[in-house]
Amino acid sequence: MNSHITNPTNSRDELIKKMEYYFSKERETIQSSYRLKLKNESLDFFIKTEDGSYTLNSPDFDGKIETMHNSNGAISESFEKFVKPFKNAFFKNNLNKHELEYHEDIAILDICSGLGYNSAAIIEDFLQNCGKTSEKVPKISIDMVEISADTLAAGTLVPSPIKSHDVVKKAIESKLMDEKYLSLETEKADIPENVAISIYCEDARKTVRNLPDNSYDGIFLDPYSPAMAPELCTVEFFKELKRVIKDDGIVATYSLAAGVRYAFVEAGFYIGEGPVFGRIHGGTIASLNVNNIDKDISKKDEKTIALSDAGIPFRDENLDLKSSEILNNRQIERKNARHKYKLSSAVQTPIFLGKEIKDKKLKRRILRNFNKVNLSDLKSEEVCFVISPQYKFLKNHSSKNQSPNKIKNKFQNNSKYKFKNYYKEFIKFYLKNNFKSNLKHEINHYYKSNSKDRIVEMEKRLKSINNCYKN
Repeated sequence: MNSHITNPTNSRDELIKKMEYYFSKERETIQSSYRLKLKNESLDFFIKTEDGSYTLNSPDFDGKIETMHNSNGAISESFEKFVKPFKNAFFKNNLNKHELEYHEDIAILDICSGLGYNSAAIIEDFLQNCGKTSEKVPKISIDMVEISADTLAAGTLVPSPIKSHDVVKKAIESKLMDEKYLSLETEKADIPENVAISIYCEDARKTVRNLPDNSYDGIFLDPYSPAMAPELCTVEFFKELKRVIKDDGIVATYSLAAGVRYAFVEAGFYIGEGPVFGRIHGGTIASLNVNNIDKDISKKDEKTIALSDAGIPFRDENLDLKSSEILNNRQIERKNARHKYKLSSAVQTPIFLGKEIKDKKLKRRILRNFNKVNLSDLKSEEVCFVISPQYKFLKNHSSKNQSPNKIKNKFQNNSKYKFKNYYKEFIKFYLKNNFKSNLKHEINHYYKSNSKDRIVEMEKRLKSINNCYKN
């Protein structure tokens, strides 16, 4: 749910009005003809994506409208961003690399299931690659969570992009009949015996709190953008996901927002970049098992998350705040952190740590932001300490016998470590000069570690720099 495309002729509100009218007529008359008319007329309100599958506009969030799927292909997005990373992790951990078949039961939590595409995609893949034996037929269990009954109902009207979407439609229809939203069963598909679908039409925060521990092999997290649905991007919500996911499971989400990624880190997940589809960068993969992370996020993103106010996460201590409250609280926390223990995210300040800047105006702006958190220059010694894993300056020099002023002078007067490149040049320097073997080991270990560890370490070092300047 990430494309910002507004299509006034495909109004979600108009579709919902039609749905309310025709479904009310269906309940009054118990005649299926109203459902058929609605299906035909609803096509005018769905938006066709490049792979032929359809999407729908989001509700209006304070004048902001998104489409529910990527314009490059709605069902393709489900396979690429959710099914693909799940399969990679599952087969890796279940030793089926060569067979690429499901020989074990799997459990999926599909949060913000929307029109049902993500669930349909994993069912399709599972049924096509199900390794049946005489002893056991593997089973897939899916818990779909969607707060909007209207969105679920729209999922029964949209043309099915793959066969398994008809199975999902059948499950949605059954749920909506239980809720008295629908009165007739019109879907003809049968749900296979080894497919179990449960649907929760409620706030995902409520659902997740009531789920058992260590239950899911994969979690598909597909809300609208954090600006629209911050309640599903908070540290506390991710801690609940940590509780219900299996140790080898993964969370896949399209979001690459700094606040979202930091929330995963604070909740205890390792993080990495997900598959790229329809844009330059991939989404986010989170797991309790670092081996499930195939691709680290970029070094620029690590610095932005660890060191700037953009990385301040969303918070919802009791999982009960309104979206507006969560957004407002984060703005306050960002303001309080900025220039104190976090760099300003303005003009992407953190990415210039250890870099040369030729633009004089930009350089002045960056240096002003640096100076406010006691970083004296672009490649000063304290900058090396913050961004370079093997650098030990504070550990070696900030003894009790040295005052903050002495440390400050040491930082500002020492120009020994003026490196052209934030990582590569630093390593070249030490390896070229045959530095201690244990330091080489430390460097190698650091670069094999996950973004989570590097983010935590950089943040800790920036805070320690500020502590040196306190009287």
